[in-house]
Amino acid sequence: MRVSILDQVPLTEHAPTRAAALSSGLSLAQQADELGYHRIWYAEHHHSRSFASPAPEMMTALALERTQRIRIGTGAILLPYYSAQKVLEVMGLLAMVHPDRVDTGLGRASLNDPDYATKVASLVQELGTVHEASANEPAGRVWVLGAGGSSAPLPGTLGAGYVHGHFLRPSGGEAATAAYREAATRSGHTPHTVLAVRFVTAPTEEHAQALAQALLLWRVRKDFGDDGPVPSVTTAANYRWSPQEIARAQERSRALIVGTPSQVHAQLVTLAEAHGADELMLNTLVSNPEDRLEAYQLLAERFIA
Repeated sequence: MRVSILDQVPLTEHAPTRAAALSSGLSLAQQADELGYHRIWYAEHHHSRSFASPAPEMMTALALERTQRIRIGTGAILLPYYSAQKVLEVMGLLAMVHPDRVDTGLGRASLNDPDYATKVASLVQELGTVHEASANEPAGRVWVLGAGGSSAPLPGTLGAGYVHGHFLRPSGGEAATAAYREAATRSGHTPHTVLAVRFVTAPTEEHAQALAQALLLWRVRKDFGDDGPVPSVTTAANYRWSPQEIARAQERSRALIVGTPSQVHAQLVTLAEAHGADELMLNTLVSNPEDRLEAYQLLAERFIA
């Protein structure tokens, strides 16, 4: 099974400035390239105190110049903000400089755009003239990201790939990915299904659980209006949780795979099989960049021969 990385370029207690977070994100691309990951994508967030990159196409360009083999792309460009022509020109230019290494991931989050489907169709068609056809990648190297399920059939009808955000909504994904594959098959296209999963792992279960508590503290704070950097293990260990925060953390933990590398590997394989996924796109949010790199190293040892 192919494994890839989704990097949200997090601000953390260990990397509290945007410059530090961006540097860490670009270093991760180089390390992922060396470890053998199939692709790394960068997310788009605006006005965030948790994430440092509002321009995934710029992160893609910078990472491409620092790597040799790995596919790099956007996860995702929030298409309602942009014209299809602008996205085509930017991503097409990158593809011409770095042939067959550039992915265009598209999403809409909760933004309303009545032209969304038309824009996606246009990009699949136009980027299809930039990239040669490949049995291993979708048409135009275009992917549509979704979590609720309503977006799933669209890429299937167009020959694009579909990425389901399990870490955003851990239930209902099996139906969404099945709807995508059905639409692709009915339209005569080969489906390309990726499952995006958030995980935490470390050499010991104790350390993995401590890292997970810090991640959940960040997520719960964000849910209650305190958008900020991912806290350290020490901060989480000394934090006094309210009953409401404990309840929310338990709910949020459903979208998080935690354990030793062997435990996480087994759970990820099970999830991928249940969703009919060809590929896993992995995301972890921890404060210390060394812990983050170690997590990806440990899973690379189990997934990548």
